[in-house]
Amino acid sequence: MEIRNIAIIAHVDHGKTTLVDQMLRQAGAFRANQVVAERVMDSNPLERERGITILAKNTSVHWGDVKLNIVDTPGHADFGGEVERILRMVDGVLLVVDAFDGPMPQTRFVLRKALALGRTVIICINKIDRPGADPMRVHEEVLDLLIELEANEAQLDAPVVYASGRDGVSTMSMDVPPTDLKPLFDTIVQHVPPPPSDAAAPFQMLVSTIDHSNYLGRLAIGRIDRGTVKVGDTVALLPVDHAAKGALGRVTKLFGYEGLERVEVETATAGEIVALAGFEHVEIGLTLTDPEHQERLEGIAVEEPTISVDFLVNNSPFAGQDGKFVTSRQIKERLEKELERNVALRVEETDSTDTWTVSGRGELHLSILMETMRREGYEFQVSRPRVITHLGENGERLEPYEELAIDVPEEFMGTVIEKLGPRKAQMIEMKNPGQGLVRLVYKIPARGLFGYRSEFLTDTRGTGIMHHRFLEYGPWAGGLQGRLRGVLVSMELGTIIAFALGNLQERSTLFVKPGDEVYEGMIVGENSRPGDMDVNPTKEKKLTNMRSKGADDAIQLEPPRLLTLEGALEYIEDDELIEVTPSNIRLRKRMLKASDRKRINRDAKREREAS
Repeated sequence: MEIRNIAIIAHVDHGKTTLVDQMLRQAGAFRANQVVAERVMDSNPLERERGITILAKNTSVHWGDVKLNIVDTPGHADFGGEVERILRMVDGVLLVVDAFDGPMPQTRFVLRKALALGRTVIICINKIDRPGADPMRVHEEVLDLLIELEANEAQLDAPVVYASGRDGVSTMSMDVPPTDLKPLFDTIVQHVPPPPSDAAAPFQMLVSTIDHSNYLGRLAIGRIDRGTVKVGDTVALLPVDHAAKGALGRVTKLFGYEGLERVEVETATAGEIVALAGFEHVEIGLTLTDPEHQERLEGIAVEEPTISVDFLVNNSPFAGQDGKFVTSRQIKERLEKELERNVALRVEETDSTDTWTVSGRGELHLSILMETMRREGYEFQVSRPRVITHLGENGERLEPYEELAIDVPEEFMGTVIEKLGPRKAQMIEMKNPGQGLVRLVYKIPARGLFGYRSEFLTDTRGTGIMHHRFLEYGPWAGGLQGRLRGVLVSMELGTIIAFALGNLQERSTLFVKPGDEVYEGMIVGENSRPGDMDVNPTKEKKLTNMRSKGADDAIQLEPPRLLTLEGALEYIEDDELIEVTPSNIRLRKRMLKASDRKRINRDAKREREAS
């Protein structure tokens, strides 16, 4: 049977997971009476809630006599580590681009990786049914991008398919009305080369991803580069140290992929994507080989993290009330377990036994880890994100810069440009794609984006769209403007009273509601002016024997601002922490007592005056 291995790559929301849905349906992966959820490949609960792909997942369909192994990859730059691994398993990529938006920052990022590895490219201009779609303009923009990324002649000659993933139709020309996805399938079979199929050579496979089974332990997943493997074969796992000999193990189970199912097989040959069981210490990037021919494949190079946060054991007055896993040992073990499959993550110990520095690709990358741990029952605290700086050739300080792409209605363009100025953003490009929108492309320090998303959504009344990706390391941009408003900090431990909030809401935005528990040092709202303010949200109304007609009117409270993990990470300052528990996200000061905070501020002021 012939095989084609292809990865689907695209920017966020350009419709690749919906397109995979229709490919599975039209290739007969589901029974006629089978009930199938939308975006069936987004199986993780977080993926369904947020409408984004976080983990790369593979499936397979049969088109005629050809088996197509399809890998759906994340569309957000923070999960680029997933894309970099997956591109090593495939021979071609299907680049999905929105027929209105055109190429976006993540399109550039994943396409550069695919071209560097010499992968065959098929361009799919999706959402041709979208209002305002201009497939011809987008086709030109994609070709310009290929030229800019120095694609070779074969890659520049990439076939173009026009499609609507939602309707499940495709065509090779806009003059021909689309009816189904047959043109897309035929293009994949015709243009993606079959994988190397040297079945007689000694077995060799690069581990591209890891899975875990409660019954079998760790599963090594990858594409067989050469040779054949059978259940019961003795295989060598080559360690990172080139001088060390490979550890021998036996293949206890072997799995292939059929549709969305992982099916047990007895044997597999070169070119197939398989999962092997029997190697407890297998890691991503290692090579499995024939014991007699221990030759390594080149490991997986993943770009370095750019942002770090501190994970701390929860030491607030409410510690241990919510979570099942609260000790330093449990948190450390969970972070180490995450390193097994999250190749773009780094975890380092600090001088303190209850604090770890966790580094990743961006705020979303780190907040997804926090949200996953929280749902598993972990309780911990997190510091404000910091950028990871490097030293240049001449000893100068370098920091990460991001490419920021913003689509915004023309009426809000002035506000956006004005707000990005103090954040040291440099405009690279401005263009008008139509429908009253303006696209602005900036180069901005990663620090400059902290706290900007919520401000941006407020400024554009929720109509603006922003995306960013890591661009390069550049010169330190100097000091940036921090949060302009102070916070309301609780002075008391107790239950929040509506009467107290009624007095506070006139000069603040509240994060809490009546009935919530609060402790000294917890942040309960945002002040309307600079500077922090200590308040008592547990204050009750004093009873008197005097009554007036309007004295006991019901207190009208505005709904509190609900903080998400990403919103909290963007909001807090260096002297604050986020308390993350399965049921709550709370903000707090590092120093809970007001007297301690005043002393530290006084000492800092003296130091500034002395210098």
